[in-house]
Amino acid sequence: MDFQFDARTEKLRARLTAFLDECVYPAEAVHAAQVAAAGDPWSRSPVLAELKAEARRRDLWNLFLPDPRYGAGLTNLQYAPLAELTGRSPHLAPEAVNCAAPDTGNMELLAEFGSEAQRARWLKPLLDGEIRSAFCMTEPEVASSDATNIATRITRDGAEYVVDGRKWWSSGAMDPRCEIFVVMGKTDPDADRHRQQSMILVPRDTPGVTVRRGMTVFGYSDASHGGHAEIDFTGVRVPAENLVGAEGAGFAIAQARLGPGRIHHCMRLIGMAERALELLCRRANQRIAFGRPLAEQGVVREWIAESRVRIEQARLLVFKTAWLMDTVGNRGAHTEIQAIKIVTPAMAEWVIDKAIQGYGGAGVSQDTPLAALWAQARTLRLADGPDEVHRSSLAKRELRRWP
Repeated sequence: MDFQFDARTEKLRARLTAFLDECVYPAEAVHAAQVAAAGDPWSRSPVLAELKAEARRRDLWNLFLPDPRYGAGLTNLQYAPLAELTGRSPHLAPEAVNCAAPDTGNMELLAEFGSEAQRARWLKPLLDGEIRSAFCMTEPEVASSDATNIATRITRDGAEYVVDGRKWWSSGAMDPRCEIFVVMGKTDPDADRHRQQSMILVPRDTPGVTVRRGMTVFGYSDASHGGHAEIDFTGVRVPAENLVGAEGAGFAIAQARLGPGRIHHCMRLIGMAERALELLCRRANQRIAFGRPLAEQGVVREWIAESRVRIEQARLLVFKTAWLMDTVGNRGAHTEIQAIKIVTPAMAEWVIDKAIQGYGGAGVSQDTPLAALWAQARTLRLADGPDEVHRSSLAKRELRRWP
């Protein structure tokens, strides 16, 4: 691997860094105040719309999509340091540049598996940032760490499919601009275990769709992901052409969608950890305790040194994974994708925790971004598969190498 960023990546990094410094960081407090004044944690703040317009003016838009027909045409390795930068302000920056989950995964899904009509109707407005979307896979009544467990039914009835079931943690669904749900359910419970599921597009305003409530994450609305919702689908009828791909392809499509999603989360987690470490170092240099700066306390220096080591280790593994995805494909990088999904959230959680400790009471308050960063990092040890599932799968793959 060549560890030097190419000219295009460096140019985009400089442009994105300037956008963060000049626009995004100053908007964080403004955004929080506007959402609080609206009285709805999932409301859209005017300043976010301004940031999105400015990002488009600066040609910082859809950086995540490698297909130049739809996005910037960057490789995973080129995108990695850019996603890392957006992770420094995860509640604003990813959406500001139209690179926020779950829309990123849904756009990739539509670009790869959607029909021409589906791409025209839903992908184009998502690419333009005019609407948002939700991904409806997890269910409250089954162990969703095993995606084959899902119970939602998608039943063919003439020229339509009928959807019945309950979903929760449906990312994106609480955003008032969310117009389309990507729903995974079973079309044939008697088929092979991994061929029972299908994906279907359900417009939000379809009769029978009921958004029951928004889900909070450690008390946060998590509006950066469009919020998470619990949703009932009761006798929901949609045209048969809303099926994504073929019947029985849902599990494979979900796995194809989750691979890039996992590495995007890990890229942003590196940025979250970097910001936490920066804040810890500033605090350590400026805060006096027991007659000397925190920076002179041995335990604080240990935190800082260990944080730098852990961040660098995780970043190198993320870069290697991105490079493999570019060179041998997502399937060829499966082991590394699982490895970064295990390592990176835990790393970020640890680093942010030490920064919180360095700030004391301020670290758990709304006066720093640390508490929200920690909540997001901790949540990502569950999202897209819990640590234990990835560890088990990774161990099985390793054992097969040595019969």
